[in-house]
Amino acid sequence: MVILSAGKPAIPRVVAFTQTRGISTLNTKPNNLQRGRSSSTSSTVFPEIKSTQETAAKAPLPPLSALPTTVLLRSLLVATISSKPYLLLPSLSALSFLCKPRKGPLLNVDRNPILHAILKSTFYKQFCAGETHNEVRNTIQQLNNMGFQGTIMTYAKETVFDHKTNTQVGLGIADSTEGATGELFCQQIEAWRTGTMETVELLGENDYLAMKLTGAGPTVTTAFTNNTPPPPQMLSALHEICTRCKERGVRILVDAESHHFLAGMLSLTLDLMRQFNTDGYASVYMTYQAYLKSTPATLAKHLAAASEDGFTLGLKLVRGAYIASDERSLIHDTKADTDNAYNSIAQGALKQELGGFGIGSEKAFPSVNLFLASHNRESVLSAHTLHQQRLKDGLPTVPVGFAQLHGMSDEVSFSLLSMKGKGVEKSDPKVYKCSTWGGLGECLAYLLRRAIENRDAVGRTGDEFKALKGEVGRRVRGVFFG
Repeated sequence: MVILSAGKPAIPRVVAFTQTRGISTLNTKPNNLQRGRSSSTSSTVFPEIKSTQETAAKAPLPPLSALPTTVLLRSLLVATISSKPYLLLPSLSALSFLCKPRKGPLLNVDRNPILHAILKSTFYKQFCAGETHNEVRNTIQQLNNMGFQGTIMTYAKETVFDHKTNTQVGLGIADSTEGATGELFCQQIEAWRTGTMETVELLGENDYLAMKLTGAGPTVTTAFTNNTPPPPQMLSALHEICTRCKERGVRILVDAESHHFLAGMLSLTLDLMRQFNTDGYASVYMTYQAYLKSTPATLAKHLAAASEDGFTLGLKLVRGAYIASDERSLIHDTKADTDNAYNSIAQGALKQELGGFGIGSEKAFPSVNLFLASHNRESVLSAHTLHQQRLKDGLPTVPVGFAQLHGMSDEVSFSLLSMKGKGVEKSDPKVYKCSTWGGLGECLAYLLRRAIENRDAVGRTGDEFKALKGEVGRRVRGVFFG
């Protein structure tokens, strides 16, 4: 997944890579053969030249050919760091150190211009959409130009609970005051509401809003921890946000958060789905983390709620991103176990056989919309293949979308995009990029998670790293050899 720079991709002197909707074309200056000066002789004496040229012209370009050159080079730089432990571990330590609250300007990424410039030009631009509205709009437009169905955008403000230290990172001090009506008014909830509403207005009809509910501050996180309703001010903000998204055709993904807050978040999100998912499709989705051992049981309960209360369950499935801070005993023992859990849930939903519902059960499968967010090539391609096959065979299935994080797994994203027009009519894969916007300081916790996610991906990132190097090599060869 890559972050997109606002500038235009560099155009080599001889070869120009032209961007269209997910397709790159290769324009070269005509050589002697192309001008016809010696094409006849060459094709007679060396007939294999013509054959080779024709084959090359017909050969499909690799998935990463759609990336602008500047984005490709930055992706290669970050992938190099991510795939080399001796580079990744110091980077993790530095990001973790900078995430800790500091009062002095030297280590404050928003106040130190040198530190800000280094981080923004590398990790921030790779994984985040921008610090200003204009930067975010440019990123969304560039993603659209590359052929993506839309963008998933998150306002960066959040809170992370660290199980090891029993502390909450990113949590400010409660600053509630009593309003004119006697109700408490929290500045942090209001700031979160304002930032989230700004995000909604940046999005279009094909886009999604990803909400970090813990960004609303300590009064909300305390409610989540205790599994009690959040303050009325938060409920009012959520109703306003959901109503505005409904008006604009923007759907909502309630993002994954630390397990410490999960019980309260699940209760709140179910209530939102009951209210806004009653017209046959999901306007609100909950994110389920496959690495949690409790997820299958949680899903079974939510499928039952959707069946009993008559709403569409929005099921966004991820593997999980809080392994560094969540309690380890809550998480599957091995990556293979997590992979199996992810694939079982994804394919079970596509077959409409999940959680005791569907074929082989007395309980009919409820209305479900599925969203698969994964960097695992095998998981997403097998899910797309299954979905296509069931549509072709006239078997029941559910609507499905796919997403990868901005700055990661572009090879997976563009592989999905390359399948457009190759399956059942009007069932092309709907592929999205998920990004985050906000000030550099606000995004540090997000950037740290992206780096941590790559810590176990030295092997996985190797495929992406190899593909990026191959695409850079292909473009370089094009410059020198036409």
